[in-house]
Amino acid sequence: MDLVLIESLAVDTVIGVYDWERTITQRLVLDLALATDIRPAAADDDIALTLDYAAISERAQAFAAAHDFALVETFAERLAETLRDEFGIPWLRLSVRKPGAVAAAAAVGVRIERGRRPEAT
Repeated sequence: MDLVLIESLAVDTVIGVYDWERTITQRLVLDLALATDIRPAAADDDIALTLDYAAISERAQAFAAAHDFALVETFAERLAETLRDEFGIPWLRLSVRKPGAVAAAAAVGVRIERGRRPEAT
């Protein structure tokens, strides 16, 4: 199994449980590890045969802009489901960090894994 990585992707969204948070856009920072087999793409040097990290990044940013949730947990679940469905990703690990949410911490957040991790061949 190979992984396509997208690290420290900034997205802006309405997120939070407090009334004041519902009136502003806040930044989330995402890290994604996406299972795929890169060998076909590498053999033919063809982006159509792999996960297009630019397209996935754009979709994550569009998802964030189009949705608002109270919980980072809900954001993570829904984004993971969307990416897996739309890009045919069998397994992913997604970290969602919310910088500045707790004054004494650089960020808070969640890390989830969804799908079935393919076996190494």
